[in-house]
Amino acid sequence: MADMLVKLYNIPYSHDIEENLFKSDIRIKKALAPDRSKIIAFARTCAKDDYSDEVQAAFSNNPITCYIATRGKEIIGFACYEATARNFFGPMAVLESERKKGIGKALLLKSLESMQELGYTYAIIGWPAKFAIDFYKKCVNAIMIDEKSSGVYKRMIEIDE
Repeated sequence: MADMLVKLYNIPYSHDIEENLFKSDIRIKKALAPDRSKIIAFARTCAKDDYSDEVQAAFSNNPITCYIATRGKEIIGFACYEATARNFFGPMAVLESERKKGIGKALLLKSLESMQELGYTYAIIGWPAKFAIDFYKKCVNAIMIDEKSSGVYKRMIEIDE
């Protein structure tokens, strides 16, 4: 699967989406070190794939490059950036029961806004799941990068291209 590219200077702002989520007691916040183990455990179990290694990498950055979505004191989603590689967005996951409420879009936009603040004008969405491609296209006009290999992921042990 190829990566996707996003023009950061064309993304919408997350503010209105976050305000709507706040009305449902959902908050988007930057992850803090004291919650590291809870977020890593969530990343291990909330999606089909285990994203805990990349979340750990996001916690190694200073500042931490991970946002979380919470309802009350419960984690319901997360998004990381600059975890797998510089200028890469991902991974991201939202509990299946919480999808289609704007949570994923808010996490995506907050992360991309942070990447823009770092000085990037483009961002790479690393190896998106097939079911997420249309989501990224719709939310931020992401486009597929014409690449036949697995990109940076080809160095992974399981892939080894």
